[in-house]
Amino acid sequence: MAASPASVESVIGPLGSCLTKLGFEVYPLKVGWYNSVLPPSLHLPYPDDTLAVVVLSTPAMFEQAFLPFLEQRGIQKPCDPVDQCVRDCVSTAVSQSFSELKVDIRYDYELLPSRKPKFLAQTAAHVSGAAFYYQQSDVTDQPWAGKKMFGVCIHPSFGGWFAIRALLVFEDVTVGSELVQPAPPDCVPSREDRIKLLEAFNFRWQDWSYRDIVPPAQTYSERQKEYFSAAPALRLALLRTWGLLPEEEVQPDLSPDEQSQANGHG
Repeated sequence: MAASPASVESVIGPLGSCLTKLGFEVYPLKVGWYNSVLPPSLHLPYPDDTLAVVVLSTPAMFEQAFLPFLEQRGIQKPCDPVDQCVRDCVSTAVSQSFSELKVDIRYDYELLPSRKPKFLAQTAAHVSGAAFYYQQSDVTDQPWAGKKMFGVCIHPSFGGWFAIRALLVFEDVTVGSELVQPAPPDCVPSREDRIKLLEAFNFRWQDWSYRDIVPPAQTYSERQKEYFSAAPALRLALLRTWGLLPEEEVQPDLSPDEQSQANGHG
């Protein structure tokens, strides 16, 4: 099928109607915005004017989508429960709203055969204007003496209390000049606060203090904090104590790399 023009609202409207009530946010972008800031080896294999949408989860997702998903659907071993919930919510929204369109859905936890991620989540959030991706290069006169500092996205409303979950590429939909690239809100503008943010994220991410670098409109509930604070190997047991999983569910074996990624997930 040849690519065809479409209004951004014809995609964002139905998608948002399905996902916003479940605690997600959706932001449109052009593939070209994403590819323009990355090396060719990380490009999405679509024309620059192809429409894509990045999906974020807000603090409300846990209670509005995840817990009901467990109660109504349960989980399938050995996948991560939150990943299963996100996949169910996003794939259902796409199938209900865009049954005639070809949509390449890429989740934050998926890897290519090369072991590279299927998309760079924080880059997608930044170029869409959803959240500012603060990186080491955003700090002048860096105090770290050549040490590598990993970057982190900050949401203007939720600070660090959110997660980037998926990128949807509408393969046969192109958008023109009506979609103008927004600048992500720079909610941590000072050098001192950027240093504080990156040091909190790199050195003390377990205490979650980096998430409060800006006053958040909403944070994770206590139950949600308890879940994401638990080691991945203990999360299913925790869900069982909450009465959300039957006793026979077992935790899948995770590699050290997967455990490391899962510890920071959410």
